[in-house]
Amino acid sequence: MGKERPTQPQETLEGLLEHLEAARQLQKDWMNYGLDCVNLYFEDVDGDWWEKWAEEEPQSFVESVTAFLESNDWVAVRVRKQLENKSLSEIATKLETYLNFPEEDQLFAVKNLLASWFFGENNRNTSNEIDEIELLNLAVELLEKLVDIRETKQDEF
Repeated sequence: MGKERPTQPQETLEGLLEHLEAARQLQKDWMNYGLDCVNLYFEDVDGDWWEKWAEEEPQSFVESVTAFLESNDWVAVRVRKQLENKSLSEIATKLETYLNFPEEDQLFAVKNLLASWFFGENNRNTSNEIDEIELLNLAVELLEKLVDIRETKQDEF
C-alpha cells in the first residue's frame, strides 16, 4: 500500500526538519556550483538516461490497443483486413470509447462499430446471417482482447 507516516508529532517534526535540511543543502549547492550541482545528486547525467526513461514510460490504453492491432494476433489481423481504410489510432480511440460503456452495452457497441465499417452505413441491413454471426464472433473476441489490455494497464499503475 502506501508509505507509513509517523503518528507521533515528534517523529513528524523530525521528518520535516530532515526534508528542510536537504532542501537547504540543495540550495547551497546550487549557489556554489550552479547547474553543475546536478552532478552531485545524479549519476550519469550526460548518459542516455533520457532515452531509457522514455522507453520505460507506460503506454496509454489507446497506444496499447494500437500496438495490439499492429500485431500478428488473428483478431488484430482480421480487424485490420476488414477495416483497411481506417487508421489504427482512429479504431483504437473508438474502441476505448466503447469499452467505457456499461458492460451490457459494450459488445453491441463494438459489433455495431465494426458493422458500420464492414458493410457501410447504407448497406448495413443487406448483410446475410452468416456475416452477422462472423461479425458478432469477431466483436466478442476483440472485446475480450480489449478487456485483457485494460486489465494489464490497470496492473501497471
